[in-house]
Amino acid sequence: MAAKIRKGDKVVVLTGRDKGRTGEVIAVHPSEGRALVRGVNMVKRHQRQTPQQEGGIISKEASINLSNIAIADPKDGKPTRVGFKIMNDGRKIRVARRSGVEIDG
Repeated sequence: MAAKIRKGDKVVVLTGRDKGRTGEVIAVHPSEGRALVRGVNMVKRHQRQTPQQEGGIISKEASINLSNIAIADPKDGKPTRVGFKIMNDGRKIRVARRSGVEIDG
């Protein structure tokens, strides 16, 4: 099945404490049904000092369930569902249901 949300997409958070915030997808884990979004769902982690990295409390992104995020419409930035369209040359592209605009070229 084709992925509706991919790395590099602009997404909007639909539920939770970060509701309404937007960010870029850093990584997607389809088997777990989760994604990492830049600047969303930040958590504090205690980090032990290593020769490469200093120790202390660091903030980093935690994964968020795919059902709680939606692609941002390229036209207006509001959340939209994703549809698929087959081009004349046989390619399958993603389309925003809200405006009908192609999400990827």
